[in-house]
Amino acid sequence: MYPDSYYSATAIGIHNHPTLQGSQSADVCVIGGGYTGLSAALNLAEQGMDVVLLEAECIGFGASGRNGGLIGSGQRKDALEMEKQFGFEKSRQFWDFAEAAKTEIRERVAKHCIECDLQYGQIEAVHKKSYLGYAEDYAAALAERYDYPHARALSREEMRELVATDNFLEGLYDARAMSLHPLNYVLGLARAARDAGVRIFENSRVTGYTRKDPATISTDDGQVEASFIVLGCNGYLGKLEPRVAGKIMPINNFMIATEPLGEKRARQLIADRLCVHDTRFVVNYFRTSQDHRLLFGGGENYRPGFPSDIAAFVRPCMLEIFPQLDGVGIDYAWGGTLSVTVNRLPHFGRLQPNLFFAQGYSGHGVALSNFAGKIIAEAIAGTADRFDIMASLPIHTFPGGTLLRYPGMVLGMLFFSLRDRL
Repeated sequence: MYPDSYYSATAIGIHNHPTLQGSQSADVCVIGGGYTGLSAALNLAEQGMDVVLLEAECIGFGASGRNGGLIGSGQRKDALEMEKQFGFEKSRQFWDFAEAAKTEIRERVAKHCIECDLQYGQIEAVHKKSYLGYAEDYAAALAERYDYPHARALSREEMRELVATDNFLEGLYDARAMSLHPLNYVLGLARAARDAGVRIFENSRVTGYTRKDPATISTDDGQVEASFIVLGCNGYLGKLEPRVAGKIMPINNFMIATEPLGEKRARQLIADRLCVHDTRFVVNYFRTSQDHRLLFGGGENYRPGFPSDIAAFVRPCMLEIFPQLDGVGIDYAWGGTLSVTVNRLPHFGRLQPNLFFAQGYSGHGVALSNFAGKIIAEAIAGTADRFDIMASLPIHTFPGGTLLRYPGMVLGMLFFSLRDRL
């Protein structure tokens, strides 16, 4: 069963897959039925490999089916930050990879006729005076050094014309960034994977696997023998793979969907169905839906479990930006778990003898996780150039590992949340 959300209420093409019973064999066993796992499975099957995919719940149950649906350009850190840390050549390489990630989504939607309400146009909304000038500088750098002429700075007046709020001082418009219905996209990937021959099993939680070649992957009711394992669990990894669990921090993020606002009011609120995210450390992100609701994400917590009243938890964030929505009904409220790394860079890697993984997308996961699956498939097929470059990103273990990471994260988040408000 999917958690109650606007996305599950408007899902297209839900398909019930069997639970793993007995023994199977495959070239590759993929663990996790979200973007990373399905992208890897689909790309591997297209290369002629025999693939089994195991999902603990149902396809798209986790962050892949609950997120804000925003597909940004670049990595989680912007190109200028990457340039400062790694130099221009490396930064340009990571930028080009992120562009390839966007292309992968566009091409999959077109090739497989996925009905996921793919839209173009995204705004990064600047909320602090100290950030003024960033948008103009960044747009210029992208055009001059990254061959990306699709971004431009927005004045406060232009922002107000596009987004009906006085909350923002300027903005960065990106014409080639996108948004989509995340659950419908992942369901479309699953259909494409089935058509390519991937055997998908739901309600088949992996309880462990051997560190041998071939490996034996076990569930409560069955097992798979495979030459390779792909681990695509991200924030839902739990204790399955302790060798990488300390590199990520699972955090919870929350969304609401208003009652339908009507087409005219929705377009007055946000023009042209653009998607928007702001520059706060705990990001607010929002867009309007195909049926003219406001979909708004805001607020996080750093412990197991969600607030008892998610709508009441998120509504103040929405009203801070759109006070004119006071009194508007909230029809859906839901949460999901993602994972972040210490430095907010994605964590790719391989573990001996035959396990590949990608995780820690840090809020930039729609594009990066699809790309992760693609380049994991390339690496398994013997072309590891792009995978090895992503795996070279330095990822630190959280202080205290899995035991003490939560107290440290809470203190850090409280500090940055306070800085947002100063």
